[in-house]
Amino acid sequence: MKRLGSVQRKMPCVFVTEVKAEPSAKREHQPFKVLATETLSEKALDADVYNAVATEKVDGTCCYVTNYKGQPYLWARLDRKPNKQADKRFKKFLHSKESAKEFHWNTEEDFKPVPECWIPAKEIEKQNGKPVPDENGHIPGWVPVEKGSKQYCWHSSVVNYEFGIALVLRHHPDDPGVLEISAVPLSELLEQTLELIGTNINGNPYGLGSKKSPLHFLTPHGAFQVRNLPTLKHNDLLSWFEDCREGQIEGIVWHCGDGCLIKVHRHHLGLCWPLPDTYMNSKPVIINMNLNNYDCAFDNQSLFNQFSKIDKQKFDRLKDIILDV
Repeated sequence: MKRLGSVQRKMPCVFVTEVKAEPSAKREHQPFKVLATETLSEKALDADVYNAVATEKVDGTCCYVTNYKGQPYLWARLDRKPNKQADKRFKKFLHSKESAKEFHWNTEEDFKPVPECWIPAKEIEKQNGKPVPDENGHIPGWVPVEKGSKQYCWHSSVVNYEFGIALVLRHHPDDPGVLEISAVPLSELLEQTLELIGTNINGNPYGLGSKKSPLHFLTPHGAFQVRNLPTLKHNDLLSWFEDCREGQIEGIVWHCGDGCLIKVHRHHLGLCWPLPDTYMNSKPVIINMNLNNYDCAFDNQSLFNQFSKIDKQKFDRLKDIILDV
């Protein structure tokens, strides 16, 4: 499957949305819900969503692979957020106005400091060469995941910079009905965004690993193509999510021909997430590490070393993998 678009900014919903004054099922303490109407959004229509590639929206945390210190590195998502005073002004403005675009930011003074190595995400709007905050008042960006990082320890567990590899979960190249866990050169992932999923990410909706043996993977965005989707109508999608095995996923992301990404989340349709048994967990998985080309031994506690011990094994489900640590 060819490389699809990367996630460098907030994705709009495929439908026009409306806000309802009911407690959110997605975010605790949020007193409102954002629900999809039956009308397709102008952004979706302008991007020719009818001819886009539909893929599974995977529930994790967004990452990016680009060069740092002269080699491919994994970068973690870090949005630059306004300080307390600026945030208070922004929220007060939103209560009195409709559009966040009319708010005037001082990018030099209104935002919390970020590490020197921080970079703004691609594709975000800029004025006079400086990134413009999105409708939430955030400037999306990235920081490199250093080896042994405590703050980003779960990110760090899926990469090995000495050998330039990452632990990746995606479809088996010869059988789209089977998942494959493999060590992939970071150079092959350059300028891609991926989702980090696993034991300690977003409440672990896929039930991976355990507290004793945490398990994490990177999944390239667009890796799991959705086939046999219904028509792009609210009720048809709602029925698909509710009644089809393939619909037991967090949502759909449409990769449009112009590079635009459009999404729909189960919560947009008033449906629950996470689920007791996801579609991803119903698929068999093969371990294919192929680490014979690396001369040095991996750290005994590393995921790469653990998976090398069960190389070439097949499991009935992703949740069946138990690592011996």
